[in-house]
Amino acid sequence: MLRLIGAFRNSARAFRRLLGSEAAFQQEVVLLLAAIPVGWFVATSWRSYALLIGVILLLMLVEVLNTAIEAACDAVSSEFHPEIQLSKDCGSLAVLITILIAGAVWAIAVIERIVGGPI
Repeated sequence: MLRLIGAFRNSARAFRRLLGSEAAFQQEVVLLLAAIPVGWFVATSWRSYALLIGVILLLMLVEVLNTAIEAACDAVSSEFHPEIQLSKDCGSLAVLITILIAGAVWAIAVIERIVGGPI
């Protein structure tokens, strides 16, 4: 049980730090807070609502991992290294791919809401 409490404290510390210093994470938290009520009106079922919120949480997860990669790379060296640049670029690409997935999921949900059923 103590291990679980310690893990929760570490996670809360990371959340507070990201919320205080990472603009992308701050924007994604705002996006999540907006998506919770908007998704309720867009979704046609509980399943689609869970998917709409889940894809935003997925985006936040990938952003957290990208930030971890960048922090680890910066801790290793402040000098330019092609391998470090590739690591950072790959993390950034992962975020972009997740944004595209989230946008597609939300676009499909909006279209389904407008036409009145699955497309």
